[in-house]
Amino acid sequence: MQINKNIAISDSGFIFNPSTGDSFSTNQVGMEIIRLLKDNKSKEEVISGVVSKFNVDEATVEKDLSDFTLMLNNFQLVIGHE
Repeated sequence: MQINKNIAISDSGFIFNPSTGDSFSTNQVGMEIIRLLKDNKSKEEVISGVVSKFNVDEATVEKDLSDFTLMLNNFQLVIGHE
C-alpha cells in the first residue's frame, strides 16, 4: 500500500487530496503511519515502528492500523489497500 503521490501532507497532520478537494487531519500516530507508508514500509514494519515509537502493544496497533488504512482507502488516499 502506498500513499497517492498527489496527496499533500503537512508536518502538522493536515492532509489534502487535490483530486477531490477533500481535506483531513490526523494525530501523531496517524502521521507516523503515513510517514512509514510513504517510505514503502510493509504492514509488519509499520506495526513495529508504531509499537516502538509510541510504546503501545502490537495487537492494538494492528487493529488500529487496519481501521486507519481502511479509512485511507475509503477516502482515496492510498493505492493498493491490503
